[in-house]
Formats: sequence, C-alpha cells, structure tokens
Amino acid sequence: MTIPKTMRAVEITQPGGPEVLRIGERPVPQPKAGEVLIRVAAAGVNRPDTMQRAGNYPVPPGASDIPGLELAGGIVALGEGVRDWRVGDTVTALVQGGGYAEYCTAPAPQCLLPETFFTVWSNVFDRAAIKPGESFLVQGGSSGIGVAAIQIVKAFGHKVFATAGSTEKCAACAKLGADRAIDYKTEDFVAAVKEATAGRGVDVILDMVGGDYIDRELKSLADDGRIVIIAFLGGAKATLYLTDILRRRLTVTGSALRPRSVEFKGAIAKNLREKVWPLIEAGKIKAIIHKTFPLAEASKAHALMESSVHIGKIVLIV
Repeated sequence: MTIPKTMRAVEITQPGGPEVLRIGERPVPQPKAGEVLIRVAAAGVNRPDTMQRAGNYPVPPGASDIPGLELAGGIVALGEGVRDWRVGDTVTALVQGGGYAEYCTAPAPQCLLPETFFTVWSNVFDRAAIKPGESFLVQGGSSGIGVAAIQIVKAFGHKVFATAGSTEKCAACAKLGADRAIDYKTEDFVAAVKEATAGRGVDVILDMVGGDYIDRELKSLADDGRIVIIAFLGGAKATLYLTDILRRRLTVTGSALRPRSVEFKGAIAKNLREKVWPLIEAGKIKAIIHKTFPLAEASKAHALMESSVHIGKIVLIV
C-alpha cells in the first residue's frame, strides 16, 4: 500500500478538560531502526492519557506529544533491523505516545499485547512477585486495568478480591472471576478482606487510588504483604504509620510503565507471549470493551473515562 505523507491525529490544544482535544494533521512518522510503522485500527483510552491532557503527566523525552499508549493495527513498514515482523502482520502494541492517530511507530519488541496486560504483569507478577497460593486484591476491578488483573491473576490460580463502585460493577467483577467483589460505597473493604481470609489479609494489592486508601490497605495485608501503586486518583499524599510496616515486613512500592526502556518492556512482552497469550487464545482471558468512539470523538471518550461509569476498556476506532 502507499503510505501518505500526512495523517489525522488527536492533538491536545492546551492543558484542560476533554474539550481541548481536537483533530489535527501531522506528518506520518517514519520507523527508526528496530521499530515498525503501524496503520492504526484502534487505540485504547487510559488514565495516563487523561492526565496528560490535563497537564499532569509529562511526555517522556523523545516521545510523541500525541496521546495514546496502546493500539492495534497492521504493520505497513519496517525499520532497519526488524526481523520478527513482516509488512501485513496484524499486531497490538505498547507505545510511549502517538496512538490517537492514523499511523504510529512502535518498537518491534513491544508489539504484542495491550497496555493493561503489560501493567498487570509488570506490577503483580514481576514487582510484587506474587507466589503460588497467595491472594490478591485489585482496587477498581471494573476499570480496564481491573478487568485484566482479575482475569490474569485468576487464570494463574490465585484467590482474587476486587473493589468496585456499584452492584452492577461488582457483578461484572465476579463474572470475570473475582472470588469476592466488594462495593466500596456500601462496604469497608478492610473488614470484607479480613472476614474472607479469616483475619489473615491478602498478600498483594494493586492500587490506583492512593491517598487515604494506602493506610487502609496496609491494614488489609497479610504479613510480608506488598502494595503496588500505579496511580493516585484519590490523591498523591498519604499518612502512613511505619510501625506495622517494620513489624509485619510490609512493602509499599510503585511504578510507571511509560518511561521505562524498550528492553524492559520487551522483556515483559516476552513473558506475556509465553505465559498469557496461550490463555487468550484458549478463551480464558478476554478483552472487555465497554464502548467505542470514532477518533474524532476522543473528547467524549475522555469524558466517559473520567466519569468512571465504564466497565472494561474504552476504545477509539481509527
């Protein structure tokens, strides 16, 4: 196919609300050595996109200022040295930015699975190093990250707890495999977890709330438990009592995937390809899509994301 010189892309005209997103025209990027050029069919909408739009998530050096961290489409050109992919291959990819566009480049090692799967694997299986027999709690079980976390962790045999903000969302979490879905608006998740574990607590918590949740999560952990923070929708400041952390050997850590190196993300992709991809092919893990929007309606997609009424992924169709 003939690759055009320009493309449509969603631009952030200034920091602000969803209304600052506009369709603009940009040059089609050229793949560098080790990269592929993808004609984008769909792009995932994620919290970091809304944070970038609001001016609260700086773009890493060298990354596109166009939002969008995950996409699916077809490879139309190869950069020098790419051996594992061919023009015409259909892929999904994790990128540092640029997904809200008709074309986007991606490092070849990062072509495989959506951003949510990278995030879950990197933080739950690598950083928290969840072990056989350990239990797991994800905050925001009906979010894009949450539905991926429930399915992946459950598929590997762990007991899964999830919080969500309505009866409908809790039912969705249970359907995906959560052993106990907790409505945080009507229940205390600390008490619910303690009751369900006979007072022991859970071993690993994936947190995207932050703020005053952290101290409550420490109370929800078993001895030697780990909290991994990947966002702080409830606030970036927390008050912690260090006595329990020392006495019970608890760990509070966190990570952001976007600024990590291609090599780091490539290693995650390798693990996903070997351990998670077969589960997707077998139908044990599914992509849960709440709603799709045309690229030109990215502002509506962001408004929906920030409303938190969705269950699963929000996707832009390009």
